[in-house]
Amino acid sequence: MKNLVTIRDLIRWGASQFEKNSLFFGHGTDNALDEAAFLVAHELDLAPLIPPSFLDVHLTQVEKKAIIEIIRRRIKTRKPAAYLTGYTWFADLKFLVNEDVLVPRSPLAELIQNQFDPWIDSLKTKSVLDLCTGSACLGIACAVHFDSVEVLASDISAKALALAKRNVDLHNLNERLTLCESNLFENISEQKFDLIISNPPYVPESEWLSLPLEYKNEPKLGLSSGNKGMSLVGELLKQAANYLEDDGHLIVEVGYSEDILVKLCPEVPFTWIDFEHGGQGVFILSKLDLENHQEMLEECDFK
Repeated sequence: MKNLVTIRDLIRWGASQFEKNSLFFGHGTDNALDEAAFLVAHELDLAPLIPPSFLDVHLTQVEKKAIIEIIRRRIKTRKPAAYLTGYTWFADLKFLVNEDVLVPRSPLAELIQNQFDPWIDSLKTKSVLDLCTGSACLGIACAVHFDSVEVLASDISAKALALAKRNVDLHNLNERLTLCESNLFENISEQKFDLIISNPPYVPESEWLSLPLEYKNEPKLGLSSGNKGMSLVGELLKQAANYLEDDGHLIVEVGYSEDILVKLCPEVPFTWIDFEHGGQGVFILSKLDLENHQEMLEECDFK
């Protein structure tokens, strides 16, 4: 440990320790080096992207001890780094996180930052419903990147909503973002929305059982949804048209369960969105698409 002197040394050592212990990365970073850099930056109160000119700065013994400790905690607990720091970044925004919510990491961030271009007319988007909001990252990102949009963000978990409230306060959005405890549309009024967006649980039960430990540290409620992973997605598809404006749209992330959904609903004209910065399994449907296939959706066994 005496040879670990600079920021560069600690990042390199941390990455080596992560690789040696076969950690899994998928909660904001996708490799050991970036994960180590994130934790080192956190302990030094630096921005996530450490300036190259800082890398060879010598550390104090107190700083070095704190960095070594958090890297060892990451290895021992297998908790995602964001749970150890208490925050992460999504759509260029800082979000508080804890183990009551999933760590924000959806490719929907790219879509929101681009104001859903070319899929949706941002100038006509005045109301957004964010279902299964968790930390409220999607709803808050929509409110930030759309100057005048009103957002209703809901979740079945009261604990998740408590954390979401802290994020709403953090971004000073209490006047434009309302939180609601609801099982999907159960407690949503008959209000119509221009856009419904959701990153619901979509992992089949059997696959959840085999997930890396990092995912097992997240709330199962936010990941797994029935034998096929499509229980909540199915309810979204069946009910969403009732809550959309005539020219409204539904955007949902189903990740690698895309193939499962297509097989269940081969006649539904899902538009699958390509992402420049990686990610998959996000579809968009218009209200008309949903209404035209309502009978088929009602008959489909999503469970």
